[in-house]
Amino acid sequence: MNTLAHAGGPGPWILFFPLIWAAVVVTVVTVLRRTVWRGRRGPWQVRAAHGEHSPIAMLGRRFAAGEIDEDEYWRRLSVLDEQFGRATKGGAA
Repeated sequence: MNTLAHAGGPGPWILFFPLIWAAVVVTVVTVLRRTVWRGRRGPWQVRAAHGEHSPIAMLGRRFAAGEIDEDEYWRRLSVLDEQFGRATKGGAA
């Protein structure tokens, strides 16, 4: 009895499986880059952003010295948090 399953192997369609897996991997990496990994920096940049001379630390010193008021502090901190983030969950001041 000669059926399609025994007619000479899987045929050329077997080559589509690696292409499908490659498309899945490319799609997952693209989605992660556009969502989860967006805005993340390497460890060297995160540490530099939270040093003694970081913009967030300077803003905290200006607020503590009374150069800016609380509303301006929170407004500027929200902008800096988007760009640099925070090293700890506590306040920057």
